[in-house]
Amino acid sequence: MATTTRDNDSSAQKRWYATGRRKEASARVYLSEGTGRIFINGRELDAYLNRPILSMVVQQPLALVERMGAFDIKATVRGGGVSGQAGAVRHGIARALTLVDGELRAPLKSAGMLRRDARAKERQKYGQRGARARFQFSKR
Repeated sequence: MATTTRDNDSSAQKRWYATGRRKEASARVYLSEGTGRIFINGRELDAYLNRPILSMVVQQPLALVERMGAFDIKATVRGGGVSGQAGAVRHGIARALTLVDGELRAPLKSAGMLRRDARAKERQKYGQRGARARFQFSKR
């Protein structure tokens, strides 16, 4: 879904919107032409995601299609932990990039960034210690 917003000086600026999900996290991602600044929940990328590996995960789609520094990104993320939120933002950025240019779909798809990672925590079963862990068995 591409939207166009107008400023007071009547110059048109394009914005693209996409939703990304991972584990329990859901991200709304807004792309606009700009200088490459990334904000998540109103904070800079590095201030929000403390681990450098998570910052790299968020920037993977942009690096793959060689568009680093071409877009300003604003994302709002809810639910999950920081790892799931980083994955949700990555998914949202990849989906928004396909709206910007349809030819970017092939490299993003082959890298697996357009598919939602459906892995989630397995539930704890009754009569057990956890999802897979069992209580110690005693024969006698």
